[in-house]
Amino acid sequence: MAVSSGEAAAASLSDSDHDRIHVFWHEGMLEHDTGRGVFDSGMDPGFLDVLENHPENSNRVRNMVSVLKRGPIAPLVSWHQGRPALITELLTFHTQEYIDKLIEADKGSQGKILCSGTFLNPGSWRAALLAAGTSISAMRHILEGHGKLAYALVRPPGHHAQPTQADGYCFLNNAGLAVASALSSGCSKVAVIDIDVHYGNGTAEGFYRSNRVLTISLHMNHGSWGPSHPQTGAVDELGEGEGLGYNFNIPLPNGSGDRGYSYAMLELVVPAVEKFQPEMIVLVIGQDSSAFDPNGRQCLTMEGYRNIGRMVREMAKKHCNGRMLVVQEGGYQITYSAYCLHATLEGSAGLPVPLLSDPVAYYPEDESFTIEVVKSIKRFFGQPVAGII
Repeated sequence: MAVSSGEAAAASLSDSDHDRIHVFWHEGMLEHDTGRGVFDSGMDPGFLDVLENHPENSNRVRNMVSVLKRGPIAPLVSWHQGRPALITELLTFHTQEYIDKLIEADKGSQGKILCSGTFLNPGSWRAALLAAGTSISAMRHILEGHGKLAYALVRPPGHHAQPTQADGYCFLNNAGLAVASALSSGCSKVAVIDIDVHYGNGTAEGFYRSNRVLTISLHMNHGSWGPSHPQTGAVDELGEGEGLGYNFNIPLPNGSGDRGYSYAMLELVVPAVEKFQPEMIVLVIGQDSSAFDPNGRQCLTMEGYRNIGRMVREMAKKHCNGRMLVVQEGGYQITYSAYCLHATLEGSAGLPVPLLSDPVAYYPEDESFTIEVVKSIKRFFGQPVAGII
């Protein structure tokens, strides 16, 4: 029987530990029930026959698990059991007062709305602890030399969670806690590259005064969405004190697409990482930047995600001896998100050819506006700023 080029690529890499993808997952994260309503509001207006699942529902993650278990990338995947975070671990990023509030909110039998679209229901706190601990475990796996590429397949997401409050479907900052673990374990510098469609405001805030963490966020130019998210993700949010110049926001115009994101990565992200010289890279991924996500308008396709994964892998190889943690965030179109995740990990693992074809394929794009925006960001940083930017 003939072997496809994708199958041959998987077979040729399956025996190499350095190219294996170490996936950290725990089924308990499915217990977080976000309910139904009008989009993410949880509201029943009374005049609709059919209410929809909250966009951050367990089905999207079930598809991510299944595509990695039964899709063509499966031979390259090693599965590892996640675990709940300890309270002492949570305090490396979050305040005691905030953690106490979450513990108290979890005691009731009724769900609580922590902020717009963010519901703490029975089972949510356990799932959040599992997401945080699983992300830390994935980071520890790399730090202890058991593998160079790990993926924390976690929910609820985390990059909006600030040290003192929940935000944007997020309770605990999974990526931030993983970074804190790396810093406490001897890593001198960690770079975070966040490609979720929304600004990774919580992660940025957690390290806003640190020169040991370079936080880079490529996101849809969306501004603030209220009191829970006062940050806008604008280019002038640079960090403070010792961290001035170590928070790098790249707000991109709607519809930037594959070529627009690649241009921004090449012109802005690669030089920033080159200057920072990190010892670890954390790629924070959200498939809500895809062409078909209900929560974003950025028009990335599988090829765009694959290329970003490939570019970050090359940076990790150059600066970090290949060490790279991938942490899951958004992604709400339950089938295409799984396909885009597959493509991201193909690129991150350095596969020479795609293993999975795009079910939607061509999507028209025009990167010219994005190129002009990237040029304007470069002009903004024409004057020296403390730090690397």
